[in-house]
Amino acid sequence: MRKVFQEELAQVGEDLVEISKLVSEAISKATTSFEVADVDLAQDVIAADARIDFLQNSLDERAIDILALQGPVASDLRMIVGSLRMSASLERMGDLARHIAQLARLRFPSTVIPASLTETFKSFAEQDILIANKLTELLETRDLEVARDILKANTAVNDLHLSVFKAIARSDWQESPATTVDVALASRYFERFADHGVSVAQKVTYLVTGAWHPNSTVEHG
Repeated sequence: MRKVFQEELAQVGEDLVEISKLVSEAISKATTSFEVADVDLAQDVIAADARIDFLQNSLDERAIDILALQGPVASDLRMIVGSLRMSASLERMGDLARHIAQLARLRFPSTVIPASLTETFKSFAEQDILIANKLTELLETRDLEVARDILKANTAVNDLHLSVFKAIARSDWQESPATTVDVALASRYFERFADHGVSVAQKVTYLVTGAWHPNSTVEHG
């Protein structure tokens, strides 16, 4: 019975990694579609989000069955509850990648972002892709140095998010109301994607150390 239990726990961990890999693929494709107005790529991201949702539901059902049937205690219980929370954050990251792709599809054949903010959103994309890739590595290795890398990237994202709102608040901002709304929404999507990445990193840190903020390894930004 214990062997079966450990196999089920291992499968939950493998499912988290699989979802994380799909999220990485989603944000990479979404940001490309967003930057170059590739409507076909955007549609791929939108359609693929259903797979992330399906895997999250399957993982949650598996975890709930373990809780109901196996009566886990201590670290095993923390792992299962943590996995439920992490799967929810990863699923939300998939949704946010989909939202970015939907903006690209909505404004096709034009790009969403005006030229004055192109470099800012390229930086957003780089940091969010980094966070997504680092999450997969973190889930596979539980290396807290990787969690610190996620924190650094999240700080950069927060700075970019602030710079966008400063830009659209300036007196020389000349873009249309529709573009202004698109820019604000897009900035928020990128920023929230990173925040959910930090949330997953926090939970992995807790599983490894038993503390939420060991030596300020991971904090919400």
